[in-house]
Amino acid sequence: MTSTQPQQILLSPPHMSGAERHFVEDAFRTNWIAPLGPNVDAFERELAAHLSCDGAEMHCCATSSGTAAIHLGLIALGVQPGDLVLCSSFTFVATANPICQLGAEPVFIDSDEESWNMSPAALRKALETLATEGKRPRAIVTVDLYGQGCNYDAILPIAREWCVPVLEDAAEALGATVSGKPCGTFGDVSAFSFNGNKIITTSGGGMLVASDARTASQARFLATQARDPAPHYEHSVAGFNYRMSNICAGVGRGQLLVLDERVARRREIFAQYQRALGGLAGVEFMPEPAWSRSSHWLTAMTIDAARAGCSRDALLASLAAERIEARPTWKPMHQQPLFSGHRMFAHDESHAPACERLFRDGVCLPSGSSMSDADLARVIAACERALAPSRATAVASQDAAASRTG
Repeated sequence: MTSTQPQQILLSPPHMSGAERHFVEDAFRTNWIAPLGPNVDAFERELAAHLSCDGAEMHCCATSSGTAAIHLGLIALGVQPGDLVLCSSFTFVATANPICQLGAEPVFIDSDEESWNMSPAALRKALETLATEGKRPRAIVTVDLYGQGCNYDAILPIAREWCVPVLEDAAEALGATVSGKPCGTFGDVSAFSFNGNKIITTSGGGMLVASDARTASQARFLATQARDPAPHYEHSVAGFNYRMSNICAGVGRGQLLVLDERVARRREIFAQYQRALGGLAGVEFMPEPAWSRSSHWLTAMTIDAARAGCSRDALLASLAAERIEARPTWKPMHQQPLFSGHRMFAHDESHAPACERLFRDGVCLPSGSSMSDADLARVIAACERALAPSRATAVASQDAAASRTG
């Protein structure tokens, strides 16, 4: 008699609605298979309409990836070789790579404990320190981590005070808001990702967003090999092959129709994890400040091994043994071999950078909007088994408290 393994639970798989088929089939029917086409134009318009609020009109350029959108955004902000660019350290490498690819130098900024995102205090310290050295950064790159926006009410005044433009890497935060305003609308230019694991997907792709129509138009020009208007192929500047395909854009149009549903489900998943595991000793979930409404693209938490009786890596190994995909949080850029020697400004100079602890102890749990309640219960039960020592501690504490009051 053979035993069957349980089906693997993935971290954040694509979740199709069915509406995508209509737009993709239309691309096949009309033979708009190559890059560009009606779906691309419509996807740009529809996302721009979704983001526009309070009378502010947004403009979009669909790209082949979120990284391409960041690259084009840095060019739009005038980043050139030798420039300094301040960048969140607690992020995926795609945020920082385009800085180096343009010949600029990243200077990394720590997170704060309130949101896990760029620390306004560390940002100010970096700008003040660089000013004493006669240096002014060309740009600031913020990151809306795991579906939660930065504290832009604090960050943007600092950026304006020092006259430094902001690129908002909102790759993980479509559908989230800060102070009621959509993420992806705070930067002078912003970038989204529609990779297969994001809250909505185009299989692969991204979007540059700008409040200035000329910026979006220039991005489209550069992303289409910078072809000048001429009856032949004429090029005055170097461009890129960065445009999204009409088929991928069709998938995105169908996905955009269910964005609100996807956000609601991921928020529900986060809430269930927090209710089930949040009371365990040593377990803390990514906080959601009062000014933030996170999409909770991924549910992230930290494990204090000393209090929990289980380390981050032990939890990951235990989940993997039960065919549950979970991952560490992002390893900070200033700790990456690629960026060895680059400057880093901590949130609190009397302590190690906050983002180092968030990486050391951080875990991302399966968070896909297609997760069934049964799969969610399975992940919770597996976490409880791995964290049994912390549960025992919590129960013992409750019993002791009850006996004292009895």
